[in-house]
Amino acid sequence: MLNYYGRLSSEVYDLDKPVGHSFGDIEFYSERLKSCKGPILEPATGTGRALIPLLEKGFQVEGFDSSKDMLRICHDNCRRRGLNPNLFEAKMESFSLDTKYEAIIVPTGTILLLYKRADSIKALQNFHEHLSEGGRLIVDILLQSDISKGIVSTRTWDCPNGDIITLENKIVEVDYINQYTISHGRYEKWRDGTLVQTELERFPLRWYGVEEFRSILERIGFKDIVISSDYNLGRYPTTSEDVITFEAIAAK
Repeated sequence: MLNYYGRLSSEVYDLDKPVGHSFGDIEFYSERLKSCKGPILEPATGTGRALIPLLEKGFQVEGFDSSKDMLRICHDNCRRRGLNPNLFEAKMESFSLDTKYEAIIVPTGTILLLYKRADSIKALQNFHEHLSEGGRLIVDILLQSDISKGIVSTRTWDCPNGDIITLENKIVEVDYINQYTISHGRYEKWRDGTLVQTELERFPLRWYGVEEFRSILERIGFKDIVISSDYNLGRYPTTSEDVITFEAIAAK
């Protein structure tokens, strides 16, 4: 099985999207959560990009991730800032906790990493189960507009110690019926012209239609659903490039 957010790809994530890096989501989520006095959960918290700024604003945020390497970096990022949140390893579709949360947040399309429809719906059901009466789910999805098989992209990052990390990403599978793509990412770390580390990642990504996703939330038991685009509250999306945010209340 190919790595999924392994050591090298997690390092790249922290370089590319460091703590506090915002797409507009941190400010938007902070505003939408400002009335929350109870615990907040961020599934798939990654390296703490959004979790740490929310903690520093005084929110009671816990997080989990299925990647040990992501969690290791998140722990380190928290410790350097004097923070000690509850962080644990778990999966979105199967975590089970005694805590009921006032809000659950899933920024930047992370829910779409569950590329099998059944798993993504299990995750949304699980979120509903772990919300208190009247608790809020805030979740982003992305549409996919350029998904032809065989498309290759490359990127490079400079590390603080002078190492260079390269990534070649290629879409290897497109399933239009079941609505997902599979990409293979080849990460390589170079030091003084010598390859010192490499990693091959299998990266799945699902897509949903806007009204399709709204209907799923309604069937699960969410109500008062507000759809926003590019972190403008209540503005319905108009292009396939928009980040689409759903805010929904858990009805019990």
